Amino acid sequence: MLTELWNDAEGGFHPASAPDFLPGRALQEVQLRRLRAVVARAYQNVELFRDRMEERGLTPDSIQSLEDIQQLPFTVKTDLRDTYPFGLFASPMADVVRLHASSGTTGKPIVVAYTREDVDVWAEVMARTLASCGLHRGDILQNAFGYGLFTGGLGAHYGGETLGATVIPISGGNTDRQIMLIRDFSVTALCCTPSYFTHMIERARELDVDLRNLPLRVGIFGAEPWTDGMRRHIEAEAGIKAYDIYGLSEIIGPGVASECSTQEGLHIFEDHFYPEIIDPETGEALPDGQEGELVLTTLSKKAMPMIRYRTRDITSLITEPCACGRTLRRMRRIGRRSDDMFIIRGVNVFPSQVEAALLQVEGTLPHYQIILTRDQGLDRMAVEVEVTPEVFSDKIKALEEVRARLAQAIEHILGIRVELRLVEPRSIARSEGKAKRVIDRRND
Repeated sequence: MLTELWNDAEGGFHPASAPDFLPGRALQEVQLRRLRAVVARAYQNVELFRDRMEERGLTPDSIQSLEDIQQLPFTVKTDLRDTYPFGLFASPMADVVRLHASSGTTGKPIVVAYTREDVDVWAEVMARTLASCGLHRGDILQNAFGYGLFTGGLGAHYGGETLGATVIPISGGNTDRQIMLIRDFSVTALCCTPSYFTHMIERARELDVDLRNLPLRVGIFGAEPWTDGMRRHIEAEAGIKAYDIYGLSEIIGPGVASECSTQEGLHIFEDHFYPEIIDPETGEALPDGQEGELVLTTLSKKAMPMIRYRTRDITSLITEPCACGRTLRRMRRIGRRSDDMFIIRGVNVFPSQVEAALLQVEGTLPHYQIILTRDQGLDRMAVEVEVTPEVFSDKIKALEEVRARLAQAIEHILGIRVELRLVEPRSIARSEGKAKRVIDRRND
């Protein structure tokens, strides 16, 4: 039966997705077996983890149930910097076949490692990601995630090939060429950041290319938070289904979780990544359904196991059955990170709140930036938002009407008034990767 479905040219069930439908008890047995093995591996081979376990009087034998994971110490991003470059590796370099790293622009880079088995798992979970977004053998996938030390490009590439799709490894940038290949190669699916795709939509319009008239039907977007308003904009302007995917380099890269056809939360591939939700202030575990910080444990990573890694991403777990039939828990879409927050006049502000406001107001474009400054010891916030050419050309009536509506929307969501600057189209720099939404000049 699986073979028949896999041979369905319209995109049936891919065998790689079988673990997504495991009965709950069978999944928990897999999780516990893998958790015990990964804890033992980290204890034996990673000095930092072993020392922290011993401080708590723990050994690998202390893990007898999934609930016992709460006894284990957390891992945080500074641990990767403090042990740079290879201090958290649990495999000898002879077994490491791949290294990835962050840019290191804010200090020492984050280095992550993969064995051959790890790369195979990565390809598997990315194939499951793409399958859950409706891709199948016969799709032509244009991969505009960046290749290189960033994990996005190669992760999506291996997943597409494992799925059986035709992969175009174009990487990021060169937008005119991206649009040309979408048209000339009859591309049916595309991977990139959502902010870059909004730039592609804009550029396609300038080139008199209507993406809605092309075979493109699916967009797989990740690497940065984005709102449902942005999804609606993308789907309306490009005539596609826009799916959210989630991952982070410290865990594996993209492939930790993905939306399915219902677009009602992201299924976590729990047979490889065990999720918890904690109170970000106290570290206390929270029940399913309650919002908090996502913590992930890799259950099968060999080169560099991550035990209870604090992602700083704020979400909650959904346990209600999904209409797609997958038994994996879902997490709500991540619209904010605890470390993205800044405080203005005592109010917690997240960039995604500004995006949500501007997407409610007709006449604005989904391109904005937040500028933070400090004047006489007080933090100040200004928002620059691009408006459509029609609005900008009417310097009096239309511009002031949009300004008033947008100011009201931002004040309603944030609870504070901010300085608002409406600027002409294309005056805010475009990103070919992750968008830089906040410009912090408070310490200049």
